[in-house]
Amino acid sequence: MQIQESGEMYLETILILSKENPFVRSVDVGEYMGYSKPSVSRAIGLLKNGGYVVSDHDGYLFLTDEGRELAEKIYNRHNLLTEFLIKLGVSKETASEDACKMEHIISDESINAIEAFTNK
Repeated sequence: MQIQESGEMYLETILILSKENPFVRSVDVGEYMGYSKPSVSRAIGLLKNGGYVVSDHDGYLFLTDEGRELAEKIYNRHNLLTEFLIKLGVSKETASEDACKMEHIISDESINAIEAFTNK
């Protein structure tokens, strides 16, 4: 199943929040992203149906192996692109904002080249 950019953002948010607290709820995701409860509920439902997220009887959200793999990929891309842009002289805030847009569309080939260049 091909996941859309918004779905990737939700997965990345769940990952980020779970690094701070292992118990993440939909309300936490909504607060972090600035989205309404109905929007979050719909998105989480789609992610559950896609096999990326599960929830327990208390409503806590957990990434499946597939969800975690995709979330880590997006999160790592974001960090790499932010670091790369900062090294080019872009301010930290702008670099992070731009990386957030770029992380979803950049090819694996390009991200691998940036990583190799950054690690030199």
